[in-house]
Amino acid sequence: MATKASQVRPVVKLRSTGGSGYVYVTRKNRRNDPDRLVLQKYDPVLRQHVEFREER
Repeated sequence: MATKASQVRPVVKLRSTGGSGYVYVTRKNRRNDPDRLVLQKYDPVLRQHVEFREER
């Protein structure tokens, strides 16, 4: 049975838009960010900062 905390803060994958296939795994607050998350993060495969988009 899922706890209340896991319903509010699900685990999401952030996949690189640079085409490297690199993935960050994080949690997000569903109440504050109901839309898909997009963050600028470092891609070590490309060795530069690129957009990472939430994948479901």
